[in-house]
Amino acid sequence: MTGIGVFPKPDRNRPEPLWHQAEQALRSLIADGTWKDGTQIPNEELLSQMLGISRITTRHALRNIEESGLLRREHGRGTFVRSSTVIAGVRGLTSFTQEMANLGLVVGSRVLELAEVPAAPDVAGALEVKLGAPTVRLRRLRLGNKAPIGIQTVYMPVSRVAGFLDKADPAASLYDTLRNRFGITPREAREVFRVGAVGPEEAELLEIAAGSPVFMVERITSDAIGPFEFTASTMRGDRYEIRSKLHL
Repeated sequence: MTGIGVFPKPDRNRPEPLWHQAEQALRSLIADGTWKDGTQIPNEELLSQMLGISRITTRHALRNIEESGLLRREHGRGTFVRSSTVIAGVRGLTSFTQEMANLGLVVGSRVLELAEVPAAPDVAGALEVKLGAPTVRLRRLRLGNKAPIGIQTVYMPVSRVAGFLDKADPAASLYDTLRNRFGITPREAREVFRVGAVGPEEAELLEIAAGSPVFMVERITSDAIGPFEFTASTMRGDRYEIRSKLHL
């Protein structure tokens, strides 16, 4: 189990609720590396004593951090840091870069391929272009806090992003580039999630064993004109979660 670390204790004279102050203090321990990935944190009772607040208030703070994907609870074992996890579910239409920022993670990308290729049947259907139409293919290894999280292959019609190969930084946020350079603003997206086993080539990039379970995600994103992006992703099963909130 990791140590408690040093942090400012909640101050009852401040206007922010105690649970919010406690949450920010605990998040800072993850952000600065005091609580590293995979380590067990102190239990609620000890944290409450160190923070000088009730267990109910501590539990509130921990629950918020857990729901954001930075902690995971294991029944009978305790609570562990999980700061390189992307949470998918009910959320706004954001890029991978923004998702990482929302979780307080440092985003990284390694460009594996950038080329112009003819649209295969699945790509043509997704982008609503003719079979064989020229498309930009951008394949990247996506990182969170320098740890591999997934491999994403993006296809875009050359007719919508003419000059992308020459003008754009392929390692930058794609949505920022599309918005600033090509006037494309995402409006809606459709995603399909499947579970599969990773092959040898992608396993090596993701630093996991071949055959490990992964999420296979397909995403079609549109703006006011129509589909402009088809993305096929392979995401590590141990660093990518899907959560839903159900209502009657």
